Amino acid sequence: MASKSIALLLVGLIIGGALGIYGLDYVEIPGLGGGYLSLYEELQGDYATLTDEHVKLLGSYDDLSAELDGLQGDYEELQSSYEMLTSALELVPEPEDTGFIEREYIWDYGGYSWTLSLSIPDSLYRYYGAKERTETEDYSIYVTHPDDDDYLGTIVREFNRIALEEEKVHLVITFVQSLPYTSDSVTTGFDEYPRYPIETLVEYGGDCEDTPILTAAFLDALYYDVVLINPPEHMAVGIGIDAYGTYWELDGEKYFYLETTGEGWEIGEMPPEYESGTAYIFEMEPTPIITHDWQATIQGTRLTLIVEVKNSGTATARLIKVYGAFDAGDGLVWNPVESEPFNLNIGASTTVQIELEAPSSEHTRLIIGVMGTEGYLLDQSYSEWFDT
Repeated sequence: MASKSIALLLVGLIIGGALGIYGLDYVEIPGLGGGYLSLYEELQGDYATLTDEHVKLLGSYDDLSAELDGLQGDYEELQSSYEMLTSALELVPEPEDTGFIEREYIWDYGGYSWTLSLSIPDSLYRYYGAKERTETEDYSIYVTHPDDDDYLGTIVREFNRIALEEEKVHLVITFVQSLPYTSDSVTTGFDEYPRYPIETLVEYGGDCEDTPILTAAFLDALYYDVVLINPPEHMAVGIGIDAYGTYWELDGEKYFYLETTGEGWEIGEMPPEYESGTAYIFEMEPTPIITHDWQATIQGTRLTLIVEVKNSGTATARLIKVYGAFDAGDGLVWNPVESEPFNLNIGASTTVQIELEAPSSEHTRLIIGVMGTEGYLLDQSYSEWFDT
């Protein structure tokens, strides 16, 4: 114990001596201590004041932050409403001028010569001519598009005025059958170019999908039950009336075949070249038509898929999802991923991003699609095969 005390004492002496060597002696200056104390107390007061201000500012920050969150939510809601409204407004043609395209049609029916004179708004014709043609077999979207309803209604009222009830169907049929057959490749430069009814009227005819679209539009406006019948490489109308001949049955109703390309075809009479084989039936109900494009980037095993989805149909697509997976062959997939469901208005488009985990050391390809509410694919595409 004695040795420890001596050691501590020696250390103390050494430290004390060192301080003395470097001149750290205390010297009291008279009157200076009171000034420092006053300054210290003043600084303490300033500190307390600043602390209070800091607390108040923190409170204000919290309030403003909460208000910002609320305003951001309001902004996003308004932005969503704006996009919904503008996507709907895209369907409404804005008349650029008051010009009209004059057309006169003359045809025979029931032993009489009939004449129909039309003044077609040039803006409406150019509006439909500028619309993108979607790759779909469901040409009912050209019938159910709403923006020509008012004008087609004026023509239908004229048919109602000049024809008896039992004559209306045949008057419409013979009118459309009298229009010349014109090839898409000749009149538009495209191999396949479905026309809206207004375009067929202005251009005095069309090919095998254009005249059925026009006929179905008129008969639908006259409140007849009609469908489009799509045999291979052809298009015709099905009409739900009492008749004889070839028909297709849908939901318990018979739709008799009606050929519109060329004169003289009766309801139920079908060209021999289309009598064998199957046909698709499309009802006159507004429907969404969904298409998509995509881009993908991969880093390691993580793949980012960005998909642009577009609705070119005539109804809102509800609760659809973007789907991605890796093809495992034989109808199987690896690591499928679905987005959250979303709605897509008529004419609108949106971009969806999903993340996928690539399988290790596999030969595969991407499967990309858009799914409907029942889980079926509305549109689908594939990448090239690649190795992971």
